[in-house]
Amino acid sequence: MAVVGVGIDVVDVARFLATLERAPGLRERLFTEPERDMPGASLAARFAAKEAIAKALGAPGNLRWHDCTVRRVLGGPPEVEVTGTVAARAAELGVTRFHVSISHDAGIASAMVVAEG
Repeated sequence: MAVVGVGIDVVDVARFLATLERAPGLRERLFTEPERDMPGASLAARFAAKEAIAKALGAPGNLRWHDCTVRRVLGGPPEVEVTGTVAARAAELGVTRFHVSISHDAGIASAMVVAEG
């Protein structure tokens, strides 16, 4: 398998949470049902992961937030489920797997993604 793309993103957790407070509908726009009730730092990390996934796919402007879910896996790395626009772009590039690492500490959430094909 070969690396198709790499993406990274960093989010200021307090600033992200303040934005969600100001625009409550944003939580529903950005996150899928399994993600929405996570703690604030985890939401910021998932937002960073979705941004990193978009970057690994070349950051086309037509990707929809709900077409990507970053799932928590106890004892393992997060899993990415893609559908719709994200799955179509991944297929176009030959991506068969995403490797995701997310972290949040000291007020910063970060994510790194490798798209493999």
